[in-house]
Amino acid sequence: MEQFKDKKIALVHDFLNQYGGAEKVLEVLAEMFPEAPIYTLLYDKEKMRGKFENREIRTSFFQKLPKFFRRRIKYFLFFLPTAPESFDLREFDLVISSSSAWSKGIVTRLDTIHIAYIHSPMRFVWDYNEKYLRDERKEKLGFLIRPILSYFRLWDKLAVDRPDYLIANSKYTQKRIEKYYRKESEVIYPPASLREQARLRSVAGGSASTNDKYFLIVSRLSAYKKIDKAIEAFNKLELPLIIVGTGKEERRLKKIAKSNIKFLGYQKDEKLPEIYKNARAFIFPGVDDFGIAPIEAMMYGVPVIGIKDGGAVEIIEEGKTGEFFTTSTAEIIADGVRRFIEKEEKYDREYIKQSVEKFSKEKFIREMREFISRVINNFQ
Repeated sequence: MEQFKDKKIALVHDFLNQYGGAEKVLEVLAEMFPEAPIYTLLYDKEKMRGKFENREIRTSFFQKLPKFFRRRIKYFLFFLPTAPESFDLREFDLVISSSSAWSKGIVTRLDTIHIAYIHSPMRFVWDYNEKYLRDERKEKLGFLIRPILSYFRLWDKLAVDRPDYLIANSKYTQKRIEKYYRKESEVIYPPASLREQARLRSVAGGSASTNDKYFLIVSRLSAYKKIDKAIEAFNKLELPLIIVGTGKEERRLKKIAKSNIKFLGYQKDEKLPEIYKNARAFIFPGVDDFGIAPIEAMMYGVPVIGIKDGGAVEIIEEGKTGEFFTTSTAEIIADGVRRFIEKEEKYDREYIKQSVEKFSKEKFIREMREFISRVINNFQ
């Protein structure tokens, strides 16, 4: 970017071995700073499916492991905190880390500005601590895992002191940063691309009739996303549900799903508009720090049925752009779907599209540019 052309800039990201909301943020940061190298603990070119392939990517010592171990990085948990600390960032004037766990722990020289964009405080060691043991079905190993989690909490608290400035991806994350880290942060919502919205403004609700349409989940298939509870709900409802995404829970989820539920796996960006616009509603079952996928659905006029917690509260207007349910249990999710169906015809899809314009890519770039300019001026 023109006003930062005299600064040498680097981007740092936890892992590039799966594609989700955090990676979409990194994509826009990489677009903002096309010359900046990307540092990451691990890069899996195959799993990234062409994302960032034209960028200079600098990896940690984990990249030298055999492929078998790179795909099972959990075996090296104790070494994860040392990986971001091993990056040599002395040549850079500005470093922007994109962190859900590790990358905020980089070490920079005294006069380097470090801005950390926090997607979440390290989820599995703070508010998700005991749930992590249950959801990952590791309760029997709790006596071994709990001391490890305590060690990571200590490291995480020290690591968050290293950035000069913190940006939170939502007000919910901002509160968690204040709670666990006792730190102030500024909220800049993640970018969701609106490039297809203008073309679809004339589309009231997709080409399919209500009887032919489906409910939709687009998500990484991880335990904390609570996709299993949504599946249990739709098993009871016997309504069509399509699930887009991959993850380590995929095999288990397919086993519990009935024939009304279809898994489409990974879908390229160009295929998602058609999938989104023909959905009756988007299901958002787990407590998340924000959630780009429900916003993408709303860009196509699709209402969201989500839990009344986390970042969803900042996205959904109850009765106008979606419905809430109070807990992630099959019965409560099913009740939320039934309430939506009762008032489905009342939803204004044009209003839903307009409601998410505040989460645009253009707004994210503008606010990030303004924030970076401000902190650079403060340093001078």
